[in-house]
Amino acid sequence: MARPTVLIRWRAGCVDVAEIIPFRSRAERAEACDDIDLFTAVDAAIRDLRDILAHWGEEAARVQANECRQMLEQAFNAAQ
Repeated sequence: MARPTVLIRWRAGCVDVAEIIPFRSRAERAEACDDIDLFTAVDAAIRDLRDILAHWGEEAARVQANECRQMLEQAFNAAQ
């Protein structure tokens, strides 16, 4: 699955210039922040589940559900 990106364009003199900035996946963000507290994890999971339900049956929803599960497991294990 392709990552979401932002394309920033501007004009530098007579030349068009662009910079593509890829977003980190949810899994990459979760790995970067191992100390997420349980309250924050549940809050993020609720928002993720809303997105998942809106796109039920799509591959992106399955991937998001798996990343959400991993985030909750990490927060739960850290809270113990």
